Amino acid sequence: MAGKEIDRQRANAALAVIRQHPGMALFAAVPVLAVLGAVWWMAGLGWALVLAVVIVLAGGAAIVMRRS
Repeated sequence: MAGKEIDRQRANAALAVIRQHPGMALFAAVPVLAVLGAVWWMAGLGWALVLAVVIVLAGGAAIVMRRS
C-alpha cells in the first residue's frame, strides 16, 4: 500500500511542476517532437503517427517495468 502512495505523490509532484513550469516540460519534450516532425516530413503523417504510438507504448512499458 505504501508503494502506491509514493507513486501518487510523485505523479502529483510531476503535474505540479508541469503546471508551474510549462516551458520546462516543453523543453524536455522537444527532442521527441523534433524526431516526430522529421519523420512526418520525410515519411509522411502515417509513419509519424505509428512512431508516436510506439513511443507512448515504450514509455508506458518502461514505467511498468521500473515498478516491478
